[in-house]
Amino acid sequence: MQRTHRALCVDLDGTLLRSDLLYESLLALLAQNPLYIFLLPLWLLRGKAALKREIASRVSLAVEHLPYDDRVLELLRTTEQRPRVLCSASDRRLVDAIADHLGVFEEVMASDGTRNLAGDHKAEALNARFRPGHYDYMGNANVDLKVWKHAGGAYVVNAGAALAAAAGQQTQVHAHWTAHGGGLRTWIKALRLYQWAKNLLVLIPLLTAHRLFELHSVIDAFLAFIAFGLCASGVYLLNDLLDLAPDRQHARKRKRPFAAGNLPLLHGLLAAPALTALGFGLALWTSPAFALVLAIYYVMTLGYSFVLKRIVMIDVVMLAGLYTVRIIGGAVAIDTELSFWLLAFSMFIFLSLALLKRYTELGAMKNSGKQKVVGRGYDVADLSLIQSLGAAAGYIGILVFALYINSPESLERYHNPRILWLLCPVLLYWISRVWIIAHRGQMHDDPIVFAARDGVSRIVALVSIIIIGVATVAW
Repeated sequence: MQRTHRALCVDLDGTLLRSDLLYESLLALLAQNPLYIFLLPLWLLRGKAALKREIASRVSLAVEHLPYDDRVLELLRTTEQRPRVLCSASDRRLVDAIADHLGVFEEVMASDGTRNLAGDHKAEALNARFRPGHYDYMGNANVDLKVWKHAGGAYVVNAGAALAAAAGQQTQVHAHWTAHGGGLRTWIKALRLYQWAKNLLVLIPLLTAHRLFELHSVIDAFLAFIAFGLCASGVYLLNDLLDLAPDRQHARKRKRPFAAGNLPLLHGLLAAPALTALGFGLALWTSPAFALVLAIYYVMTLGYSFVLKRIVMIDVVMLAGLYTVRIIGGAVAIDTELSFWLLAFSMFIFLSLALLKRYTELGAMKNSGKQKVVGRGYDVADLSLIQSLGAAAGYIGILVFALYINSPESLERYHNPRILWLLCPVLLYWISRVWIIAHRGQMHDDPIVFAARDGVSRIVALVSIIIIGVATVAW
């Protein structure tokens, strides 16, 4: 690489930072209070710089956890023989905090609430400070071509070959570093398709109503499964966007595509409503009543994502409710009567699993030396209480099922309901086992995902289906 004493001017968004500070701060603002969304158009009327200043004045980002590009940091830390300048269109209040944290810049240039330091404005500022040709510029977007036109050299970061070629027509390209991630596999991970296993709950009414051999019911149940999956993926994207700060402090969640900076936040903001709209379109195709259930599920999920997940115990009750709503949706989709016993059983069982999820998160925090889960209302001191509540809820759910066996409804639906008693020890074994695994610190932080991947849990599910089938047909 050519040695030079020209200033090294580095863009922030998409270059030094594998994210965009405007969207980072915007999402942090909406996570604080979603009602700010109604003020955004008013702020934007005063210009983009004013919008950035209004947002920056209301948020505080954990700059130490932001997804920095290691290649850029390495160059900055090994280039001390010339001035290093952080030159960003983001608001100065946030840019200064990043520069102070990194400690590798001698100077900072940024938007000031009046002038948006991007494109021509950035080129004018750099030319006035260093004169054309007396600085190298590191950027990642087409708008940076306006700066490279006057720069002595270019570093093209997180961009394709087309932009590198265009930059090469403006000045000498010292280095071209392509982007990490962003492909189909990254999107599959972001959409969390493996989480669609939870939506298999919509098929439970098809099983309990003994309508597995009715083609129209199977089709409606399958459409309901897809609709819930699309809507759920939209919610997962939204939840990941709103949970950037706590996810980046989590040992596993910090690797999620948006938290790690492998996908642009703007793309997530566009994909989330698109997936949700597609899910609701499919739900309306199934039936208006099912679409209403899906809407209730979506509103509950939004309430959980924005507010309720931070409130002790309400969060786990809401999680249990979200699992149960899936079962309700499955019943409505195939137009079958909802069972009181099924709803009661599901609420207690899923409350146990929701508490198991929190117990696992707290256990991970304890092992890492922290006392509180970021973004939640629990302390490590709550571990033993949550364990007791979760195990009790699971056993109560199995008690509900035991009472159901001798109910009039059970006698109507099964030829030999006494065979269902065999399910009680199977379920007792499974709920006890998952809590023991969690106590040993070996539980996935999503118990439903654990159950879908766990071989023993699959055997338990198969045995349960066989028992239900034999009780249905045996005399």
